[in-house]
Amino acid sequence: MATRKITWRAAIALLIVFSPAHFAAAQVPPVNIDPDDIGGVVTSEDGPEAGVWVIAETDDLPTKFRKIVVTDDDGRYVLPDLPEAEFVLWVRGYGLVDSPRIRATRGTIVDLPATLAPDAASAARYYPANYWYSLMEIPSPDAFPGSGGDGIGERMLTQHHWIDAIKTGCNVCHQLGNLATREFPPGLGQFETSYDAWDHRTMVGQDGPSMIAAINGLGRRPALTAFADWTDRIAAGELPPAPPRPEGMERNVVLTLWEWGGPATFAHDELSTDKRNPTANAHGPIYGPDWGNDDFLTLDPITHTATAVRIPVLDPETPPGKSQSMPRPSPYWGDELYWYDPAITNHAAMDSKGRVWMSSRFRKPEGQPEFCEDHPSAVLAPQPMSFRQIQYFDPAGQSFHQVDICFDTHHVQFAADADETLYANGVFGGGITWVNTRILDETGDQAAAQGWCMPYFDINEDGRIEPGVDQYAFEHLRRENTGMLAGMRIPPAVFYSVIPHPSDGSIWSAVPGPMPGRIVRIDPTTCAAEVYEPPFDNPAVNVNGYTPRGIDVDSNGVIWTALAGSGHLASFDRRKCHILTGPESRTGQHCPEGWTLYRAPGPHFKGATDEIAVDMHYYNFVDRFNTLGLGPNTPIANGTNSDSLLVLRPDGRWLVMRVPYPLGFFTRGLDGRIDDADAGWKGRGIYADYGQNAVWHIEGGLGTRSSVVKFQLRPDPLAK
Repeated sequence: MATRKITWRAAIALLIVFSPAHFAAAQVPPVNIDPDDIGGVVTSEDGPEAGVWVIAETDDLPTKFRKIVVTDDDGRYVLPDLPEAEFVLWVRGYGLVDSPRIRATRGTIVDLPATLAPDAASAARYYPANYWYSLMEIPSPDAFPGSGGDGIGERMLTQHHWIDAIKTGCNVCHQLGNLATREFPPGLGQFETSYDAWDHRTMVGQDGPSMIAAINGLGRRPALTAFADWTDRIAAGELPPAPPRPEGMERNVVLTLWEWGGPATFAHDELSTDKRNPTANAHGPIYGPDWGNDDFLTLDPITHTATAVRIPVLDPETPPGKSQSMPRPSPYWGDELYWYDPAITNHAAMDSKGRVWMSSRFRKPEGQPEFCEDHPSAVLAPQPMSFRQIQYFDPAGQSFHQVDICFDTHHVQFAADADETLYANGVFGGGITWVNTRILDETGDQAAAQGWCMPYFDINEDGRIEPGVDQYAFEHLRRENTGMLAGMRIPPAVFYSVIPHPSDGSIWSAVPGPMPGRIVRIDPTTCAAEVYEPPFDNPAVNVNGYTPRGIDVDSNGVIWTALAGSGHLASFDRRKCHILTGPESRTGQHCPEGWTLYRAPGPHFKGATDEIAVDMHYYNFVDRFNTLGLGPNTPIANGTNSDSLLVLRPDGRWLVMRVPYPLGFFTRGLDGRIDDADAGWKGRGIYADYGQNAVWHIEGGLGTRSSVVKFQLRPDPLAK
């Protein structure tokens, strides 16, 4: 009988055919796809891989485009609704290393290999930043309060104060625990010790002055020692705990990413719709301000086109917000200045006409209009300067328009009132301001259209605020020197966010510090205020929460705020408060019964209590109109240091919507839009963007750009 020689390639093929993984894949039910989908099965040598990501990326479109899905229990995947292009596909997941790239086009079945990580260190390179940051050793509780000098900073009264400072003092600008921070970039230079490297690192670039202030507040020597110890242990091989793979409903998440901006873009936020009416601007462009370089970013998700135009500044003498010098050169940019931002645009909101209103300046802060001095609002709160004013972009004429206001602005939100009033918090004004856009549109009278309030306690409870009788709510926080930032004096209480209440006319804001922070309710008709601190060092409550930053409200009037320092999403229901009047109502800790705190998922710091999560929440959002598909009034927190959005389900469990690629998904604002209410999950989505200061910290390094990310939740992992 004739024999046949078997080549080595044929032998390998036979081994694959008769391997256990091949048999496992062969037994998996088939994947059904449409002509604009790609589907298949992900298999490693252990068999089908459940709960791992399949990434499709292309450069064939006007801007880089990515779609990411999660495999089901059988390792199957479907990448739905892909544009016409050639894609590169690969697999990423916990316990794996990235698989080889495979080219594919839509309408094809592509079974993908998954590569098991050869060791724990290789697997850990894909973990979110908060897992790596959890290795940071926190000084023990008995090291506090700090004494100043060469020791822990004197304002670090407790271990909680230290944790708050290493999160909100640093994480507000970039992640900590990502590759860019847990290792030293080559451009940083060579140093004898990691202490010396950190000493240098915290002075580099245009944000060097902010880093110097943050480290010095902790106590420079102990802080640098802690960070050096952290990176030394990582360099020696210490690894964080492994995060769980996506499970259950988390496997139904579909991510779509479009790049926008440039290599130094600081895309602070994105805007897809009118927060009060999420069907507005359906299928329309996504907008965003580039704080770093004054660009107005636009993404067309239909044509996959990203553009940018310069936000105007009318006075050429308007100074930039970012420092135009560096204490030490950037390890990425050298001596090149990469930011120039006289408009320093921060946040945007859309009105019923589709106009995009932004906190944005166009003149020098001291160039106040004459009417500011004798404006009725100036009786309680004179305003010698305005750090930011307001500009709006009108898509109909592709034009920018300026509104000269006396108070400064930061975040902006529209009330659901007949006047379509735009409210803003004032970081440097220490209160809120507003513009009645109906009056502005009808008369053009900027003085008549605006007003502002600083918060006052109505001491005699007569419904009026009278100078000399009633009390500024933060009088007890006044210090001789509250510090300076960008040429402006920092007020005793920095109002960081703003949201109008849906029914009672009040305006709410979050004030992050000093510890434990507070949320403030203001009646804009009188400036009367109420102040509520999250439970902290309160014997009536067995939990510590601190540092509210973001703020939102649900349809029932319940306030939601992300506690950036303690790592909680918190609700506050004023209707539950037993005390609303009298001296006791001014203590801040008088309504613990109004608060409910939900600890964020993920690890805690070494040496610290488990109640405090490492993750940091820059802001939060309430999905009032079911734009994600989990029902109305779904609260969502930014997982700013965990590459995720954190969705709190009605049963109190978390849905973690992780962005696995590129690593470094750092979010600030987010919103939700309904493009087609009759299209099921395909017609809905949540939008956010990579919003860190240092976009070059994103996986890929210098040259990698920010991206808009659309989150959708389909009924199952294979829904087309």
